[in-house]
Amino acid sequence: MYSVYILELRDGSYYTGHTNNLEKRLKQHSTGIGSKYVRSRLPLKLIYTEQLETRSLAMKREYAIKKFDRKRKEDLILSS
Repeated sequence: MYSVYILELRDGSYYTGHTNNLEKRLKQHSTGIGSKYVRSRLPLKLIYTEQLETRSLAMKREYAIKKFDRKRKEDLILSS
């Protein structure tokens, strides 16, 4: 099982990613081991998750969400 997630960062921006171990990935982000983008905007807050069966589906969903404008991402977050 894979997770697609959205983080809200210190500057109010959103970061979207996917992983097969959400707890481990959040720990990596929180300690600065994750992406450079997140590292420079800590602290973070997990605001959305979605479960998918395969890595391929998770990657496709992550890509789709990354193309959303801010309003559409906020609608997705509020609907969860």
